Amino acid sequence: MKHRIVVLGAGYAGAVAAGRLARRLRREDVSITLVNTEPDFVERVRMHQLAVGQELAPRPFGKMFAGTGVVLRLAEVTGVDVGRRTVAVTDANGAEELAYDSLVYALGSGWNTQGVSGTAEHAHEIAGRPGAFRLRERLTGLDAGQTVVVVGGGLTGVEAATEIAEARPELDVALLARGELGDWLSPKGRGHVRRVFDRLGITVLEHTAVTGVEADHVVTAAGRSVPAAVTVWTTGFAVHPIAKATALEVTGTGRILVDATMRSVSHPDVYAIGDAAMATGAGGKPLRMSCASGVPAAWRAADAIAARLTGGKVPTAPLRYFNQCVSLGRGEGLIQYVTADDRALPAALTGRLAAFYKELVCKGAAWGVANPTLGMPTRRRRTTQEPAVEGPAVEASA
Repeated sequence: MKHRIVVLGAGYAGAVAAGRLARRLRREDVSITLVNTEPDFVERVRMHQLAVGQELAPRPFGKMFAGTGVVLRLAEVTGVDVGRRTVAVTDANGAEELAYDSLVYALGSGWNTQGVSGTAEHAHEIAGRPGAFRLRERLTGLDAGQTVVVVGGGLTGVEAATEIAEARPELDVALLARGELGDWLSPKGRGHVRRVFDRLGITVLEHTAVTGVEADHVVTAAGRSVPAAVTVWTTGFAVHPIAKATALEVTGTGRILVDATMRSVSHPDVYAIGDAAMATGAGGKPLRMSCASGVPAAWRAADAIAARLTGGKVPTAPLRYFNQCVSLGRGEGLIQYVTADDRALPAALTGRLAAFYKELVCKGAAWGVANPTLGMPTRRRRTTQEPAVEGPAVEASA
């Protein structure tokens, strides 16, 4: 009987995990099903580019996974029963259940309104392709001098503000941040971001919390009304709600608690990766929601599953960071070097060279998804003595 692996979600983490599993394991031993709602890979780190009108090359999964043995199932995940080891999905033909022996949960996250009044009704988000396209349409209709307000001073907010200001210099762009602009960066990094913001004419309101969003303005905690023809909301991500509705052990925000191998601490046949997982890295510090965390976590989960199925060595070394890559428009960038646990070091790369470096990182991440059959060792066959996973066996479907 084949060991059935089901991967939920085909963002960076899920798609990379599926491809790496296909490289590590033999088709005679396993079946790999990748469930996703869209037929194409979405480069989430480029949604700010899509929003300002840039075209991104299509990356169909059918082409990416051709010949790998990975079966793409276009459907929406509606539930997971970790007791019965089944996933409920819905597609154009109706509802169905998929049985699994190992589950890789990578449903990711969407935008987080933080419960702020009016955000869902009036603000725009760039956490996914539909939101980026809606923002693109709205930006296209703006006249010179109208104001775009970006709420959130993290990586997504900084990239969105600079991309919009560079692409549409006739608009007034403002960024509202709870803290100081770039307060997580080194002095050199913060200084560079401020210089780019000044050059692009972006207004920055620091130590400013937004408590309400209206159609033409936002309201701050201090009672100030800030005009906004368009509000872009970038205050963090909220994970997909399905995990919280299961028997999996999760955090208060619904992230699945995992060990060093990305394995659920409560259900050993479930692995969680990407934004859906609460994993720790170097120094026991939680990994942040990002592509920089999701891809290494996908490698770790795939390698751990393969090792447990074949009797190999299970990797457990803490995941670590090396740098943070920030695009500041098409011609400027920032590479902030960091410690293993993601604290800024004094060193930073800036300017056009940093923009080139960032672009290489983005292309490299997409290449890793698009070339799942290249660059890995020969697959190993699972021995008949080695159990597939801990726990009771489940009969394989035909």
